[in-house]
Amino acid sequence: MKYIILYIGCLAAWIPGTAVLLPGNKAAERPAHSPPKVFRCEDGQIYFKSTAPLEVIEASSTRLRGLVDPTRQTFAWSVETGSFQGFNNPLQREHFNENYLESDRYPTATFSGRIIEQVDFQSDGTHAVRAKGKLRIHGIEQERIIKGKIILKGNTLRIQASFTVPLADHAITIPKIVHQKIAEEILVNVDATLQGGT
Repeated sequence: MKYIILYIGCLAAWIPGTAVLLPGNKAAERPAHSPPKVFRCEDGQIYFKSTAPLEVIEASSTRLRGLVDPTRQTFAWSVETGSFQGFNNPLQREHFNENYLESDRYPTATFSGRIIEQVDFQSDGTHAVRAKGKLRIHGIEQERIIKGKIILKGNTLRIQASFTVPLADHAITIPKIVHQKIAEEILVNVDATLQGGT
C-alpha cells in the first residue's frame, strides 16, 4: 500500500502550477474557470460479480482511491483487495483473500495510465472515454483499454466503468473441485466521484 500512496503523491507533485487550456476550448464560455490541478477520490465504489453454473458470488468495496490529472489526462487508481465485503458466507471471503487473491502477499490492485480521448475538463457534460493503462491484480500486470464514462459538473468528476477480468490473465487459479462455482471471467463495475483541488 505504501508504494501506491507514494506513486499517487509523486503524480500529484508533478502537476504543473499553471492550468493549460485544452485544444478546441472556448475560454469565453467560462472565462473565470480553469480546471482543477487534480481530481481526487478516497471512497469510490468497486463491485465484482462471478456468475458460474452453480453459484453467483458478489462483493464490493468503498475503499477505491484515485487521482486524475486533467492537464496530462493521466490517472492512478488503487483498492485494497482485503477490503471487499459481501460474498455468500465468511468462508467464501476467506478463500477469496487467502487462496485466490492472496491479499497478504498482494494487498492492492491498481490501474494507472492515460485517457485516450481529449476531454474538455473546463465544460460540464458527459464524455464517453477509453482509459489505457496497466492493470495489476495478484501481482500480475496487464495492459488494458477500459471503456467508461466521465461526468463533469463544476468541481466534481464522476467516473463509471464496467469491464471483465479473466482470472487466467492474472495467474489466479481455481481448483477443479470448485470450478463450477467460480467464473473464469469476473465482471467489475466502478462508480467513483472525485473532487477537484490543488
